[in-house]
Amino acid sequence: MINPKYLVIKNELKQEIVTGKFHSGERFYSESEIIKKYNVSSITAIRALKELVQDGYIVRYQGIGTFVSRARKEKIVKFSDIEIFSFDSDKTRVLSIKRKNKKQILNTLKLTTDSYYYQIERIREANETPYIYHKSYLPEQYINPNYPEINYYNSIYKRLKLDYNIDLTEEKFVETNEILFPAPNNIRKQLEINEVEPVVFQTKLSSLSENNKPIEYVESYKKWNFYKIQLLSNN
Repeated sequence: MINPKYLVIKNELKQEIVTGKFHSGERFYSESEIIKKYNVSSITAIRALKELVQDGYIVRYQGIGTFVSRARKEKIVKFSDIEIFSFDSDKTRVLSIKRKNKKQILNTLKLTTDSYYYQIERIREANETPYIYHKSYLPEQYINPNYPEINYYNSIYKRLKLDYNIDLTEEKFVETNEILFPAPNNIRKQLEINEVEPVVFQTKLSSLSENNKPIEYVESYKKWNFYKIQLLSNN
């Protein structure tokens, strides 16, 4: 599939911002400069600029010019969980695998109303102590309905890699984290915590880079005292 010209230009201009050619608050290319630079029409240049504005990379002021956004300039950032226990003690158990078609999840996975997805519930434990409860949703085309036993899906990353040659670690994703207090009753039971302990609620939507179609949506609840992250920027 060939991307439209405005999208190609947008992505190239975005890379110039991300990699530091333009800095926060600095004047950016004008419409006429983009027309000349890429030998395109005014309509194409305007569309590319509008897309960058919508994504928060640039701001445009009538009669003044176009500038790199001070608030939303993206950096390349490395994000990693810091585990506070040995990997040898980590174990995952699959609680259930169910075929469903609820509207909210269908919408999240960008599936039609007559489609189905699989819901996989899992618990991760360290030294036999539960610390994460996962509820994962995948379009049914990425699930083997004839799985030999339930723990076949204790690692969804592994199954996608081996069964469908999809490396989920290389695909695009959007992740959010927030603190929930109090934790929902059913989560307290799963994680064996009391009513005065918070949990970290994480949602993550992964999509295939080639077509931007969602492949996995996950809702995770993690014990607060098992949550530690590290962020490293490229500059």
